[in-house]
Amino acid sequence: MRRLMMAFGLMISLPLMADEIALSAAITALQSPDSVLIDVRTAEEFAAGAITGAQQVGHEEIADRISAIAPAKDTPIVLYCRSGGRASVAEESLRAMGYSNLINAGGYDELKLALESQD
Repeated sequence: MRRLMMAFGLMISLPLMADEIALSAAITALQSPDSVLIDVRTAEEFAAGAITGAQQVGHEEIADRISAIAPAKDTPIVLYCRSGGRASVAEESLRAMGYSNLINAGGYDELKLALESQD
């Protein structure tokens, strides 16, 4: 029973650790001058609040617009949305196109808080 409880606790904590790792990787990537920060939320969500320096490109149009934003496929690209779901869809699209240096930073609120804590 004890092992079962330990396994359950580990399974519950894995998403939290993954989120922390992605946020840490995003913060590190954004320190590079050639990195690109892309907000894949809607234009309305972006207008209501966005991270400084982010470009708004909806997840459904990222494949059409990415070459103008990041022509080099090894450009560090950090993606975020409201919760990480649309950023994941955008990440999959970009990987299929050959982009290799991608980070799904998850949700806007979490990334904003992580960036603010770096100041």
